[in-house]
Amino acid sequence: MKLNKLTRSAVVLSVAAALAVPTFAVTSASAASKASTWTSAKQAGGLKGLAAACKKEGQLNIIATPRDWANYGEIIDNFKKLYKVKIDSNIPDGSSQDEIDTANKLKGTKRSPDVFDLGTAVGYKYIDTHYSPYKVINWAQIPTSLKDPQGRLTPNYTGVMTVGYDGALGTITKLDDLLDPKFKGVVALNGDPTKASAGLNGLFMSSIANGGSFDDISKGVDFFKKLKAAGSFINVDPTPATIESGQTRVVFDWTYNAKSVIDKFKAVGKTWKTFTPANAAVGSFYNVGVSAWAPHPACGRLWMEYVLSAEGGNSWGKGGASPVLWPWMIKNKTASADAIAVIGSGTAVAKGASLEQQAAANAYLTANWAAAVGTR
Repeated sequence: MKLNKLTRSAVVLSVAAALAVPTFAVTSASAASKASTWTSAKQAGGLKGLAAACKKEGQLNIIATPRDWANYGEIIDNFKKLYKVKIDSNIPDGSSQDEIDTANKLKGTKRSPDVFDLGTAVGYKYIDTHYSPYKVINWAQIPTSLKDPQGRLTPNYTGVMTVGYDGALGTITKLDDLLDPKFKGVVALNGDPTKASAGLNGLFMSSIANGGSFDDISKGVDFFKKLKAAGSFINVDPTPATIESGQTRVVFDWTYNAKSVIDKFKAVGKTWKTFTPANAAVGSFYNVGVSAWAPHPACGRLWMEYVLSAEGGNSWGKGGASPVLWPWMIKNKTASADAIAVIGSGTAVAKGASLEQQAAANAYLTANWAAAVGTR
């Protein structure tokens, strides 16, 4: 399932500079459009002008946005219905790194993604090269500490890392329960943690639960090494199909993805449960950004406006994800009853790793993860 932050400002800029990669020029196709230079809806003549420009382009290319991930299916359908444009969805189960790699490969073609949905660690690695600055209408409502000052990447939703599992297996009360033989060959982590935000944060949760911290992910690697030795962990990327078939009956993933499975299991008379270790609630925002060489730059910006609106936020909420605008939506009463019924009216966000901590963890994982559990 798809790949996947909470300190920004000076940290964002320093880490981004350290991770900078060679600059890619905007293609002639996107440069020919005024939309590729717009940094706000005001330059398009407002939201109506932006929508008109998108309708003229006729299509939006999205990438790594599964329909059952945080209620993306509803968001995609509502956007198409509202703006009457075609949406091309590429590699829906891809990781954040897959998004970047695909954009590089398809650069200069009409098939290249217009907009990204990226975990922070991967997203900020390319902050100076891959995104067009754009500040949405609700820019001021997004906490300064969470966003790139130039608007190249903007946080949009978050969740809490959890262990989702088939209720027929019993009840999990601690991570070490997964060493039991009944869990042999069915435990999966959502994504290679060196490439996927979900995988990385699954290791952060496991590390903290085992005495580690955001500064020490080694305890999480040690835990999965034990799971591998016990025969519980399998190097399989979980998908709705692997969960439905029973291949991955235990999945380390975000709460909003667990909700999707809970709903599906309930519909067929089964139970999918979740377990989050005490004192190990880990959160992490995903970020939206328009590609610097988007073939449909107006539609990419319009998509940003939509997912970072109250309407988009309510769809996130109904899917079990907490939109970055949630505190503002609760305050101005634009949060829907349906969304509140799922995520509640609270505005607290689970603590997440900083960019520096994520970069350090990724360096450790690059050197140690494959040796501990093998490769996919």
